[in-house]
Amino acid sequence: MSTTKAYGLLLGTLFCGAAGAQAQNNAVKIDIFQPIVNTAALSYEHKLSESSSFQLGLSFTINYREDSNFSNNSESPKTSGFGITPEYRLYLSEKHPALEGFYVAPYLRYQHLNKTGKSEEYNPVTNTFYRRDLDASLNAFGGGVVVGRHWIFKQRFSLDGYLGPSYMVSGISSNVDNINRGDFLGYYEGSNYGIRAGVSFGVAF
Repeated sequence: MSTTKAYGLLLGTLFCGAAGAQAQNNAVKIDIFQPIVNTAALSYEHKLSESSSFQLGLSFTINYREDSNFSNNSESPKTSGFGITPEYRLYLSEKHPALEGFYVAPYLRYQHLNKTGKSEEYNPVTNTFYRRDLDASLNAFGGGVVVGRHWIFKQRFSLDGYLGPSYMVSGISSNVDNINRGDFLGYYEGSNYGIRAGVSFGVAF
């Protein structure tokens, strides 16, 4: 089953389960853009007080095949992995209690990605290129802070958008030499600094 179909099935299940919900102390949400890179990003938010909440985000990437220079696309590397993002949200609106309104949210993030497939390397002795099996992994840890807005529609539907800076420290282990941080979905190319942004949709209950 594709990631897009899985998203549709999960959303349908959540909507059915949320029928008749009144109090909004919890929300289950799905990032609507992550399927572009074969990633399912699910988050659960729980109200702690009238002005705060805790959210835990989980993401799973399954066999995302990136552009490559291989003539045979079936051999191009694939990336899979997972991420965990806990965050504390402080809601700023005086008109609405959490989980609704503008918020500021510091967060931590851990991500593990694994890349497998074929790697093309150069042999200076024979002056030829050859292919070998690739097995590389990236582990990244860091955090940051986002500013966002959470809407609750008809006491049931959740729409959440956020944007903010991030800082991640990452390390790579690989059986080949021509792999760098930017080869893992392009998330960590160049600087350790980046931007975390997203839009999620789900249900509140």
